[in-house]
Amino acid sequence: MTMRIGLIGEAMIELAGTPLERRWGGDTLNTAVYLARQLGAAHPVHYLSALGDDSLSDGLLADWQAEGIATERIARLSGRLPGLYLVETDDAGERRFHYWRSDSAARHWFAGGLDFAALFDGLDAVYLSGITLALFPAPERKRLIEALAAFRRQDGRVWFDNNYRPQLWPVADARDAYAQLYAIADIALVTEDDETRVFGDDGDALIARVQALGCSEIVVKRGAAPATVISGGLQVAVAASPVERVVDTCAAGDSFAAAYLAARLLGATPADATRSGHRLAGLVIQYPGAIMPTGAMPR
Repeated sequence: MTMRIGLIGEAMIELAGTPLERRWGGDTLNTAVYLARQLGAAHPVHYLSALGDDSLSDGLLADWQAEGIATERIARLSGRLPGLYLVETDDAGERRFHYWRSDSAARHWFAGGLDFAALFDGLDAVYLSGITLALFPAPERKRLIEALAAFRRQDGRVWFDNNYRPQLWPVADARDAYAQLYAIADIALVTEDDETRVFGDDGDALIARVQALGCSEIVVKRGAAPATVISGGLQVAVAASPVERVVDTCAAGDSFAAAYLAARLLGATPADATRSGHRLAGLVIQYPGAIMPTGAMPR
């Protein structure tokens, strides 16, 4: 059965490297790219966002289309520009971000009273992140969550990654929004460090809380440490293979999410899907930037 997947969020121009190179990225877009590479035309991947009407936005749209992403649900706002971020990477591959996004096309679009029923029409699954939630003004975030709940009641699937950026919103707002998403989501991809920053718990307490809120399939990501996957009454720890040389950890979690979800769609067990997530993330962090070369993708 064909699954039509929509990923909602903001993608931006990326500056990184020495000398600086211009690329692009954004957490949900990174996941969209890696999903599209794995699923191909069998399961169309749509990106739900906004760009400007400028030449930079034209270039971004062309690049994403070349990656196999369906872009007809990307709005084009007159006089607006895409956001921008700069990445600094240390010797261990850990990164630090600097953002120029407050006036981006996507931020204006998120604040503009979207028709979510029309945006989600014809989709079978919607993926979003904690960053997506943070970029919506509070009243529009409330409408988004209500729309996702309605989508879920109509047999749509909701996939949520808790990706958290404290500079974007107060922790109390994140805590409230995340709890509502865990009550809606079919699958929750939870980075433990981020979740601890929001809720203060970890380990079994974290898992029990998310389960109690209603989510039945949970993957707790812990970087290079084993991930824990919980589904169908089973809880399994799945180790990652060591990576000798980490170049850039950007998009590690985003690519993990893409590989996990793609594997699950293609019939893998949760444990095997977690192994797929580890494998792709382990490759991605050996390349600079969020998007590694297509030829490096695992078969």
